[in-house]
Amino acid sequence: MPDGLILQQKKDFAFQGRNKRPPLDNTNALLSFVYTLLTNSITSALECVGLDPYVGYLHTDRPGRASLSLDLIEELRAVLADRFVLSLINKKIINGKNFSRKENGAVLMDDDLRKKVLTEWQNKKKETLTHPFLKEKMEWGMVPYVQAMLLARFLRGDLDSYPVFLWK
Repeated sequence: MPDGLILQQKKDFAFQGRNKRPPLDNTNALLSFVYTLLTNSITSALECVGLDPYVGYLHTDRPGRASLSLDLIEELRAVLADRFVLSLINKKIINGKNFSRKENGAVLMDDDLRKKVLTEWQNKKKETLTHPFLKEKMEWGMVPYVQAMLLARFLRGDLDSYPVFLWK
């Protein structure tokens, strides 16, 4: 996500690149939180369709790491998570007042901000789109499940190829 896409509140939400564990600025703290929400949705979706979220094909397998979930997040990261964070910032739904910095440089979100982000995330998941492969209307919240279902169908031989989620 280039810094040039942040059009509002540049003082509080400058983006000089991705950093995590711990996030060192407000934007990275938001991204880490939203990526966690999306990864958990994908993990749940994979389990619902009978796939093991811990056995991936792009990310290496490590104990406790949901590698397949991390593989699937790649196709949804920019179109869902990054756009969502940019909307929160650019529409001034959030501001820089609800962040704190620890002595080690880690930036944390307070409870009020996490609650606000969760509420907005739930609202985002209710917005509709037409799935690019299925050509059916659905809510954004269903996209992780649909992609997990399509991946399961491909792995089981019901589809000739896996239709990656491509969004404009």
